[in-house]
Amino acid sequence: MTQIQEVSLDEIRHLVSDRAISGETMLLNMGPQHPSTHGVLRLLLELDGETVVNCIPDIGFLHTGIEKNMEAKTYQKAEVMTDRMDYMNTVGNNFTYSLAVEKLIGLDVPPRAQALRVILAELTRIQSHLVWLGTSALDVAAMSVFLYCFREREEVLHIMELVSGQRMMTTYIRPGGVWRDVPVEFEKAVRDFLKIIPQRIDEYEAMLTKNPLFLDRTLGIGPISAEDATNWGLTGATLRASGVNYDLRRFAPYSGYEQYDFDVPLRTEGDVYARYIVRMEEMRQSVRIIQQALDKLPLGPVRSNNHKFVPPPRSEIGTSMEALIHHFKLWTEGFSAPQGSVYVATESPRGELGCYLESDGGPKPYRVHFRTPSFDNLQVLPFLSKGFLVADLVAIVGSVDIVLGDIDR
Repeated sequence: MTQIQEVSLDEIRHLVSDRAISGETMLLNMGPQHPSTHGVLRLLLELDGETVVNCIPDIGFLHTGIEKNMEAKTYQKAEVMTDRMDYMNTVGNNFTYSLAVEKLIGLDVPPRAQALRVILAELTRIQSHLVWLGTSALDVAAMSVFLYCFREREEVLHIMELVSGQRMMTTYIRPGGVWRDVPVEFEKAVRDFLKIIPQRIDEYEAMLTKNPLFLDRTLGIGPISAEDATNWGLTGATLRASGVNYDLRRFAPYSGYEQYDFDVPLRTEGDVYARYIVRMEEMRQSVRIIQQALDKLPLGPVRSNNHKFVPPPRSEIGTSMEALIHHFKLWTEGFSAPQGSVYVATESPRGELGCYLESDGGPKPYRVHFRTPSFDNLQVLPFLSKGFLVADLVAIVGSVDIVLGDIDR
């Protein structure tokens, strides 16, 4: 993906057509503060009237150096930074990083913790899709849907606050399990949410799915074939909307996903409307998974008892000197991981989220790198938008569902 630092003919001459150089087409900045770019993204557009001739994404405005900062911290302390990447998938970021650490050091996870991870990851998928649906609908002038989606998202954030004390940046999933067991109110809160969300999804669809104005703005807009989607390295709903049946929860299951019965939604049209349909159905499938996980939620511990890598229970710190010393050493010095490297991938709301960890045998990761779906999916914008109107580009950007914190890092 090409980055542009300044709009000057010398720098962009090799990126735009000869018509732009001669003045036949117009160069226009969209962003980096434009609301329809869904973050601090700049799009350099070459336009022929209102038709997009070329679209050049310019990223880096939100760069935080998260990966390098993680390499300067112990494995446990580094995790809090993962929440700040894809801020719509904070639990999923913790999940992926924890799986990578567990694979690197050979750490077990109790069955109850695995089920809780799945429940919270799917709740996070639903709330992420609700934000996507509300903002994408707003992009095409459907304001009511935006308000309704955020109403339901609040219920998920209340559940996150219930279990972790935080609405978004939870750091609840940790290597070896989860921070602590869920409170007694947790199951009722989740079941109450599961009762209302299916009918609310029906309400969203009643407003959009057969709405003539919504159809005009989405049908046939920004299509991509299965072959092209694969060649571009797309993942997630953007890939499945083109007919490619690839979902890591099904084809490379983790944390017990193989135990759950769910479908992988597919469409073949590959346009904005198909991406909408796939994500709507994904929310329904997440409800199915959460229901199954709740129904067979096992009793037992929620953290590994391997205290070489996992802090002892807080209740023991006041009664056991050994527990206090061990807790102190883990949070000040950390633990040393075996030398080697691992890669773990999960299915985030936007697609394949992978974490590469490399250890040199010390208490801090030698290398941390994330394969984020927003970064890979963003690169297809020039392909999707060429030949469409600027107004269509707004719908296309929304349908790809990017998060700039996930891109810049």
